Amino acid sequence: MKVLIINGSPRKDGNTTLALAEMEKIFAEEGIECEQVRVGNQAIRGCIACGHCFEAHQCVFDDIVNELAPKFEEADGLVVASPVYYASANATLVATLDRLFYSTGHINKTMKVGASVVVARRGGASATFDELNKYFTISGMPVASSQYWNSVHGRERGEAAQDAEGLQTMRTLARNMTFLMKSIALGKEAYGIPEKEPWQPTHFIR
Repeated sequence: MKVLIINGSPRKDGNTTLALAEMEKIFAEEGIECEQVRVGNQAIRGCIACGHCFEAHQCVFDDIVNELAPKFEEADGLVVASPVYYASANATLVATLDRLFYSTGHINKTMKVGASVVVARRGGASATFDELNKYFTISGMPVASSQYWNSVHGRERGEAAQDAEGLQTMRTLARNMTFLMKSIALGKEAYGIPEKEPWQPTHFIR
């Protein structure tokens, strides 16, 4: 089984990476293959709603988003992680996720397990956590939970190592995510995936 981790931090080996390392240890123990891609240090522009991806099945901007798409398709689970900026996710990560999810509309994401991780100095963690989870819940992806909201605290590099509860939350999240992915795999074998009705777009225009 595979997990794709998208790290939205611009800092190499920062607190977000430290939090994700706790998850990676558990994934390794559970035999889950994982790949981490850091996007926070890259120049990634936002979606321009051009519609190119509807026909081409890839974004018109040929950058790391198109490289992530096949990895996302192959993955059984997706972890997205971000430092908190003004009670929100890193704008580079948001641009990546907007374009990744929109340009992969042809990929069936149903029952891929999603998990969001946020790292904050102090506040804004729960708002960012809610923001990131919306990518999963609009896509038919079960959201993995932990023993607390998936947040770790720390400002300067390495300070997150002092957040014992936060790191425990990361380990619990990885174990729960692993359980969900394995359970869903068994369910697919026995029952398939839920049937999808044709989309009924309803626009609120007066």
